[in-house]
Amino acid sequence: MKLRNILLAATIMAAPLAFSNVAKAQPVNGMYVAGGLGYNINEGFKGSGSGLGTSQSGTITLHNGFTGDASVGYGFGNGIRVELEGDYFQNSFDKVKSGGASQRATGHDQTYGFFANALYDLDVGSPYVYPYLGGGVGYQEVNVKDLASQGAVINQSKGAFAVQGIAGLAFPIAPIPGLSATLEYRFVDILDGAKYNGTLTQCGDGCTVSPVSAKVGDNINHSFLVGLRYAFGVAAPVAPPTPAPMAAPAPAPAKTYLVFFDWDKYNLTPRATQIIAEAATDSQTAKVTTINVSGYTDTSGTPTYNQGLSIRRAKAVAMKLMADGVPAAEISIHGYGETHLLVPTGPGVREPQNRRVEIVLN
Repeated sequence: MKLRNILLAATIMAAPLAFSNVAKAQPVNGMYVAGGLGYNINEGFKGSGSGLGTSQSGTITLHNGFTGDASVGYGFGNGIRVELEGDYFQNSFDKVKSGGASQRATGHDQTYGFFANALYDLDVGSPYVYPYLGGGVGYQEVNVKDLASQGAVINQSKGAFAVQGIAGLAFPIAPIPGLSATLEYRFVDILDGAKYNGTLTQCGDGCTVSPVSAKVGDNINHSFLVGLRYAFGVAAPVAPPTPAPMAAPAPAPAKTYLVFFDWDKYNLTPRATQIIAEAATDSQTAKVTTINVSGYTDTSGTPTYNQGLSIRRAKAVAMKLMADGVPAAEISIHGYGETHLLVPTGPGVREPQNRRVEIVLN
């Protein structure tokens, strides 16, 4: 294998270690399968051939062909993945070049085998693309099928060890969790040393068949593939919960003021006028729509008398509210007599807490 190829393969295969300290990996965690199809460029077979007691060096060139691969692997959740890959290449032969001469060649080369790969996914901060680098070692079977040129024919399959470097991009497909589209470049070097045997048929007055052989050096392929990768067990992203609609603010609680009266009176005491003034002021600073003014009595006296007394007390408070600036339209007057006692008592009881007017700001 040439030094330049060794350095290229080693550089690509070592790249994951170089990047492992500068990038966070895509967390592929668990089993996955992948596959791809693409375009293959074979650099040609370089080596030497012999037949009829002669030996000469040359090159067999090939047309560009196609390739495919499939793999099963495991991700460790930290960017590192390992996989076992099976691959296939096919290229048709083009020419045999030797000693300055070029002869047409027919037939094709079929290569297939496996690789054990190690890869590293790079988190570049984008949710749309994940680059990855890696490499592998494996075994490839090179089947030279119907290689024919100038009467020489080779039909033989040889196996050899191989190395490869991988560089790719993965594009997650959002609607299907775990599925990604991939674009890959693969550099495959099948190590030199394979010797292929065939026959050379020459015809003059008659035809003779003689053995020929060709020993080739590195078999280098450059592949460009488009594929898919599916990681098992990837859950769909959970949508954030829909925020609950904001509840309407609770209405402010009604504020209540109590004004107390002497027995059988509805005139306002000095303390009562202070409380009414406070209620009037608060009604103007708060968003008050209605002011309920409700009068009450104790149980002394008759119910009919007490009903009238409660209304007189309520009206006295309402008049003072209006005098303190409260619009009459906001005031609602009620009289409840000796009902709704603040302090429960029996009939005929003089209870100061029950002789009252309640001012409620709504």
